[in-house]
Amino acid sequence: MKIYVVYDSDNGHTEALARSIAEGARQAEGDAVFLHHVREANVNDLVEMDAIIWGCPGHFGTISGGLKTWIDKLGYLWAQGKLIGKVGAVFCTTATVHGGIESTMLNLITPMLHHGMIIVGLPGNIPENALYGSYYGVGVTCPVEASPNDPLNLPSETDLALGRALGMRVAAITKKLAGK
Repeated sequence: MKIYVVYDSDNGHTEALARSIAEGARQAEGDAVFLHHVREANVNDLVEMDAIIWGCPGHFGTISGGLKTWIDKLGYLWAQGKLIGKVGAVFCTTATVHGGIESTMLNLITPMLHHGMIIVGLPGNIPENALYGSYYGVGVTCPVEASPNDPLNLPSETDLALGRALGMRVAAITKKLAGK
C-alpha cells in the first residue's frame, strides 16, 4: 500500500504532527509512506497512492493558504476521477483551544468528498482518542509563542500519539478495503 502525507507548516507545529502520522502509518508492514511539505508535493503523485492524508495549521478556522493553493491544483485529477475510492484523512494544528480545529478539519475533508474519497476519522473507542474526541481526524492545539525567542510549543506526546493512531488506522482501513 502507498500512503501519501502532505502538509503545510510554517513553524514546525504541523510538521511534527505530520511526522507522527507518517510514523504510525509506517508501523503497518509493507506500506510505503511518503511525507512531503506542500512546497515539494506533486499532485500527480496522488494517482499512484492508495491513501492520502493532508493537513495544515488552521488559519482563522479554515485551510492555510499554502495547502489550499495545492488542493486547488487537483482540478484535472477531479475531472478524470483519479482519486475516486482512495482513502483520505486529515489533520490540523491551531494556536488556541477554540481556534477552529473542527471547522478546519471539515474544510479539509470537503475537497476529499468532492473527489469521491473514503474518509477515515478517529473514533472514540481508540484509546488515544477516548477522552480527546478528535473524530474528524487529528486536530491539536499548540499555543502561540509569545515572542520569536521563545521555544516552540510543539505538539505534546499525547498529541503525537493521536497522530500515530490516525496513521495506523488509515493503513489498516486501506488494507481492509484492498482485501489484504
